[in-house]
Amino acid sequence: MRPSTDAFSPRLLDWFDRHGRHDLPWQHPRTPYRVWLSEIMLQQTQVATVIPYFQRFVQSFPSLPDLAAADDDAVMAHWAGLGYYARARNLHAAALRCVELHGGDLPRDPQALLALPGIGRSTAGAILSQAWNDPFPILDGNVKRALTRYHGIAGHPGLPAVEKQLWVLAAQHVAQVPPGRMADWTQAQMDFGATLCSRANPACSLCPVRDGCAAHAQGQVDSLPTPKPGKVLPEREASALLLEDSQGRILLCKRPPTGIWASLWTLPQADTDAALRAWFASHIDGDYDAADELPLIVHTFSHYRLHLQPLHLRRVAPRPRVGDNADLRWVARAELPSLGLPAPIRKLLDRH
Repeated sequence: MRPSTDAFSPRLLDWFDRHGRHDLPWQHPRTPYRVWLSEIMLQQTQVATVIPYFQRFVQSFPSLPDLAAADDDAVMAHWAGLGYYARARNLHAAALRCVELHGGDLPRDPQALLALPGIGRSTAGAILSQAWNDPFPILDGNVKRALTRYHGIAGHPGLPAVEKQLWVLAAQHVAQVPPGRMADWTQAQMDFGATLCSRANPACSLCPVRDGCAAHAQGQVDSLPTPKPGKVLPEREASALLLEDSQGRILLCKRPPTGIWASLWTLPQADTDAALRAWFASHIDGDYDAADELPLIVHTFSHYRLHLQPLHLRRVAPRPRVGDNADLRWVARAELPSLGLPAPIRKLLDRH
């Protein structure tokens, strides 16, 4: 028999009052815009990593209309290094839509929220509950982990049938939350999963709901949630050019609006040395074979691992009319912080 939901919410709220995180920057002041921004940044990213990005972001874009009025490069520059860059593009697109359709405010209506780019059911619930104390459940990774353990639910939580079951349980727990405490309840669940009911080495001895936890009673804490079937990441190789002109400026190219590193500025890159050589011959006056090999960059994306070989050439010049290409740009090193660059490329340029 699965444990009752009755004790879960009050015990977790009591624990949160004493041990939860109450001083996160998006809690003071807690506005719909700041809640939304934090929730997007926190997707697949830890709180400690997000805090400095959030603080810089709201300093430059203190309101939703400020974000909507910013250009893409400014937004991507503030996001660079945080990863999962589609989040930043969706954030900017959603801000523009809020200005167009909602008077520059984030809509409180659930369907209107879900219609915005980058907002799914759990993120919408987190925004509604934290910004307005509206009674909506969330189901992020922390909550899935806690619920599968507490209720003893087997099966990978990403499977539709399992996820449907978890949404029902999450809503039942919400029904036990006192009015006006939904913001605390949402934060309590996230804090509980991040600090006690963690993926590895959960602190069961400190758990406020241990007595009702099916996984603890059945010795299944380490096996729940059921892991996703593993897969081997494919390996890919590519080459990139670090080109400097006589003034020490670096040639950057802008990635397409979709795909890996979308809309970021990066080095000219190709999957093969032959393709990169051909690009060089059509764009640059110089000796490709004189390039110095820099240390290999290995960067893991969600669906493959990239082995990137950078080649370094100094004092090169573009061929005529190359400067007319809007996706190519010579950039002084002092300008680099104002552009959105992928983290491994920024590290490379910092070193060389």
